[in-house]
Amino acid sequence: MVRRLDLSGWRRRDHFSFFKDYEQPFFNVCTEVDVSGLVEFAASERRSFFLGALYLSLRAANEIEEFRLRIRGDDVVVVPRVGGGSTILREDETFGFGYFEYDEGYLAFEKQGREILQSAPKSGSLDDQPHRDDLIYYSVLPWFSFTSFSHARRCPTIESNPRIVFGKRTSRLGGAWRMPVSVEVHHALVDGLHVARFLERFEALLREPATLE
Repeated sequence: MVRRLDLSGWRRRDHFSFFKDYEQPFFNVCTEVDVSGLVEFAASERRSFFLGALYLSLRAANEIEEFRLRIRGDDVVVVPRVGGGSTILREDETFGFGYFEYDEGYLAFEKQGREILQSAPKSGSLDDQPHRDDLIYYSVLPWFSFTSFSHARRCPTIESNPRIVFGKRTSRLGGAWRMPVSVEVHHALVDGLHVARFLERFEALLREPATLE
């Protein structure tokens, strides 16, 4: 169940009050992660690289409470589990949205994910997408690498969900594969330290893709 955070004893109470009413309270970090292990695993086991990266990033996010905090009015709530809402390319070169519920067992997640990748591009209007606190919003830009990123956003907004973007993975000298990642978070809820912990955990999981078994 969603849990209301007791702000009176929260160590970040002052930071929450300071940032929550900013006109633009989000900050964005772009970096690269080593995806060599996942590239090799996906190729050898005939698995989806995208679903593997999505799953491992969700596992990392679910382990860090700050990535599960959401603002509701003047309150902060803790969502027990977050899934992913991602853009999915359509045949006509527009995109739709797919919603991936997080399951601690990867095989169930992958089965669900393959079904969504088949069905989501064919259905749904962009205007009827519900807002959900229990999601991290993802975008995928497989055509190019990037060093910075900014999101389109309604202002003001009631959303406080993190946003994560994956770019094109590229091979480097020595056989390593790197992928750009953008992480955008609401500064009233998340600091740079928490983003660093997320990225550290994500990279650790990427180094051990056998955990997808």
